Amino acid sequence: MSNDVNVRRPSLVLSFFVGGLSVAVLGVVLPAKASVNVTQHHNHDSRDGLYIDSAFTPTNSANLARDTNFNGAITGNVYAQPLYIEDGPTGPMVIAVTESNNVYALDAVTGNVIWQRNVGTSITSGLPCGNITPLGITGTPIVDLPSRSLFLDAETTPTAGTFKHMIYSLNVDTGAINPGWPVDVSGAVSGFDSSVQSERGALGILGSIVYIPYGGRFGDCGSYHGRLVGVQVSNPTSVTNWATTITKAGAWSIGGVANDGTNLFVTTGNGSVTGTWGGSEAVIRLQPGPIFSGNPSDYWVPTNWQSLDSSDTDLGGSGPVIVDVPGASPSHLVVALGKDGNAYLVNRDNLGGISAPVASLQVSGSSIIQAAATYRTSQGTYVAFRANGSMLSAFRITATNPPTITTAWTKTQSGVGSPFVTSTDGTNNMIVWSIGTEGDQRLHGYDGDTGAVVYSGGGPNDVIGGTHSYTTTGIVARGRIYLAGDSRVYLFRVPIPALQLTLAVSRKTHGSAGTFDIPLPLSGNPGVECRTGGATNDYTQVFTFTNNVVSGDASVTSGIGSVSGPPTFSGNTMTVNLTGVANTQTLTVTLSGVTDQFSQVLPETPVSVNMLIGDTNGNGTVNATDVAQTKAQAGQPVTSSNFRTDVNASGIINATDVAIVKAHSGQSISAPHARARSSGALATRH
Repeated sequence: MSNDVNVRRPSLVLSFFVGGLSVAVLGVVLPAKASVNVTQHHNHDSRDGLYIDSAFTPTNSANLARDTNFNGAITGNVYAQPLYIEDGPTGPMVIAVTESNNVYALDAVTGNVIWQRNVGTSITSGLPCGNITPLGITGTPIVDLPSRSLFLDAETTPTAGTFKHMIYSLNVDTGAINPGWPVDVSGAVSGFDSSVQSERGALGILGSIVYIPYGGRFGDCGSYHGRLVGVQVSNPTSVTNWATTITKAGAWSIGGVANDGTNLFVTTGNGSVTGTWGGSEAVIRLQPGPIFSGNPSDYWVPTNWQSLDSSDTDLGGSGPVIVDVPGASPSHLVVALGKDGNAYLVNRDNLGGISAPVASLQVSGSSIIQAAATYRTSQGTYVAFRANGSMLSAFRITATNPPTITTAWTKTQSGVGSPFVTSTDGTNNMIVWSIGTEGDQRLHGYDGDTGAVVYSGGGPNDVIGGTHSYTTTGIVARGRIYLAGDSRVYLFRVPIPALQLTLAVSRKTHGSAGTFDIPLPLSGNPGVECRTGGATNDYTQVFTFTNNVVSGDASVTSGIGSVSGPPTFSGNTMTVNLTGVANTQTLTVTLSGVTDQFSQVLPETPVSVNMLIGDTNGNGTVNATDVAQTKAQAGQPVTSSNFRTDVNASGIINATDVAIVKAHSGQSISAPHARARSSGALATRH
């Protein structure tokens, strides 16, 4: 469950002949094959909040701006993070949910509604306590991509004075309710009282089970418990439950449930004050199910837990963040942050029961309530967090035995939401982002190592309305940041340079007429348009792009002829009408400023054709060294350092790549070799 960001490869200037047509393509980015999806809160199971997107360089990020043409209108207040899903029947979509129990799929480019579903009457009165009205969907949903299913919890009132938590599964492409759903939690879980249990934590999936965390309401009314409910994705009649033995001790943090691929982790809040520990103020590790062993290795509790219980100083105000710190001992950690202002590190492999943590440090003078983010640069491993309503901070975890916590930087901001992080490659150009929730309601970006301001909120059109304290956070996909406030989803984007495409078209005269397409990426042999007639003719050139074309211009830069009128745009095609073209001349048509909905041209180091067919050492000849290198990398995903061996642009180095490199062994790099890569070799999709 992750944001599967494609490897970005260097831009290039490439010329070759396809079916007699000389084509030069300038400044395009090589293909990114895999989909990009944000399926859950803070992007990954670990809840790290890290998004890898090569568009977010410091320069591009400093020029981020809201796309005011993006519609994004929805109905209801929003506390949950949006999601982003590709490969649906209508293209990429943004999923947003509201407290009015409305679920929306919006077109990720236009912001128009693709589908909408209401999942029950939201609650406006009658609950014994709480501070959200109306009350419906609060926790961030999750998408299971293999089944194309969206899971969420909705609080509903089917009749006056009756309250139910309903777990829904919707088809993410259509919004239809999947067969057998929803699950009535009160009916499926013994002792579950929907009037006092709340669900504000993000859902999680591990294996074949979707997990939903529950706590209490603002005001701590009634005899609720911290709970984690598990429902089989393919069998909603199979429902399991773990609950704290002590009352209260809710699992209420907005990050909800995290997992490390093997076990589940939640944090709990204050419980009823007793002399015996029963699940409060803890990091809890559960096996899939959920199953809690009760062994000290599966929970960590600070030694002053009773004092924390008595003072309502929750450990559970921030969810667990799973962090690995290479070189540290222990290196497998869980980060917990408390309302006592402390940051704690505990050993994920053996939590240790009621004991001192591996490390701790007071990092805030106020209660910490939020979802933290974590990232690693060449300078170390960081955790960024909302220290309070006006302060965003970061600390560093040392790679020592044992690891320690050291302060890194702090920034004052008018309102602070839960942070998220972008990086161009997973290590460099780390930028920590935070929204000025209930303050200036603007997006802010900071250098991950130093805290230096990268983006300071934008201009007059860049305000985000209806944000909420610690809950509002953003997501990143395809050079865009999506944020959800009350009644609207907002889109911010980095500047997108125009795609420039130059086509040198050799005219032929023979007995067939028609047009030809130049698809991006190039595929097959588009051929050359042929017409009969006199010395000069009028021609129509149709250019087909991977996505809807939104702007562009055309000009004739050589040969005899001219463009008749501006180019016309329809869907994913641009049509250019040419007049007075001589049969004996070579016509060059230059398209400038052509931008499709997902174009992204980045100013990176140009590379040559040599890099396209497995010349791993760049010496101009495919040789035994290249074959051996490709073999050694077989099975690896493509990275910025090994992309030359991904000959078929599949996103992973495989046996096909080895076979192609073998076939070219001993040959010099030349234009004909590039022809094998013409299918899918040139992508503009960012």
